[in-house]
Amino acid sequence: MTEDDGYLLDNRRAEAGERFDALAELFDDSTFRHFDALGLGPGHHVWEVGAGGLSVPRGLAERVGPQGRVLASDLDTAWLSGAEPPPNVEVRRHDVGQDQAPAGPFDFVHARLVLVHVADRARALATMAGALRPGGVLLIEDADPALQPLLCLDEYGPEQERANRLRRGFRALLAERGADLSYGRKLPRLLRELGLEEVEADAYFPVTSPAGAVLEAATVRQVRDQLVARDLADDEDIERHLASVAAGRLDLATSPMISAWGRRPA
Repeated sequence: MTEDDGYLLDNRRAEAGERFDALAELFDDSTFRHFDALGLGPGHHVWEVGAGGLSVPRGLAERVGPQGRVLASDLDTAWLSGAEPPPNVEVRRHDVGQDQAPAGPFDFVHARLVLVHVADRARALATMAGALRPGGVLLIEDADPALQPLLCLDEYGPEQERANRLRRGFRALLAERGADLSYGRKLPRLLRELGLEEVEADAYFPVTSPAGAVLEAATVRQVRDQLVARDLADDEDIERHLASVAAGRLDLATSPMISAWGRRPA
């Protein structure tokens, strides 16, 4: 999706690559831990929805091996096609909120930080669940900014207060674009309502890390024009915040990443 389509964080911007790298550093270990615990392995047929960059498709490709196959889909495949994907990864343009599911069935379907931005989330989730083979696993990972809304958990000074004020502005922009800021917590219920079994969920969020600072700087640069246009911040606020981030004086937390999974009845 693009900004004109409603997605605030346009993947055509240069900052998108920085954000993908930072998100991989922050969350790939947790995502891959779930892959392994859920039995993803050699020969499996996997659909990675809204892949963005190649870090997760590469992790999937390593686990399914040469006899397996990974379909990595996205509305904008530029970041998937710009580098050479592994030979067992197919890249395809696909709109999970509107298009029919690709030919399957799939042993494993995964999406991370996708559905919170999709207008027809219910249809997208049903499409993914319907693409599973009997006994196949659906793993959905999405943020819940309303569950933990702060950028700086320890708001002890003016820099931390400014950071949290800018984060409130960013959340307001997301909500205006139709993002569901409490979507993550709903996932277990939604998976059960789709008829999936063995539904479980957990949450993970880094409290401070270098990758969190990279993610914050790239995100603020990408949305600064919208923040200023909506009077949610001014240029001086933004420049001071970016300087604080660059100086390493802020402990920057993420929103909780809710990982929820279930299995299609055999």
